[in-house]
Amino acid sequence: MKFQIEVLKSKIHRVTVTQADLNYVGSITIDEDLLEAANMIEGEKVQILDINNGERFETYIIKGERGSGSICLNGPAARKVQVGDIVIIVSYARMDFEEAKTFKPWVIFPDTATNKLIK
Repeated sequence: MKFQIEVLKSKIHRVTVTQADLNYVGSITIDEDLLEAANMIEGEKVQILDINNGERFETYIIKGERGSGSICLNGPAARKVQVGDIVIIVSYARMDFEEAKTFKPWVIFPDTATNKLIK
């Protein structure tokens, strides 16, 4: 029997929320450098895990200014975080069970003080 499972595709591990904008269209704005490194795209559904308060919620990505370090929760998601909170951003993909056994996700570990890639 062939079936599909959902597995971790991409993870931005521990970045700092730089802004929370309640009066903006709902989403998360992420620095384009981080998106590229994590193999994420604008419009992709992501799960946000807030280390500080335990919140877990879903939204979608808006591409932020490259090199800005921007991590901004917009719209209703802005009520779930505080500026300065540390979050983990994850996305998942569906794939064949056998393919999933050998799949390697993109996981990045930016500097939490600047949200810049560590080289």
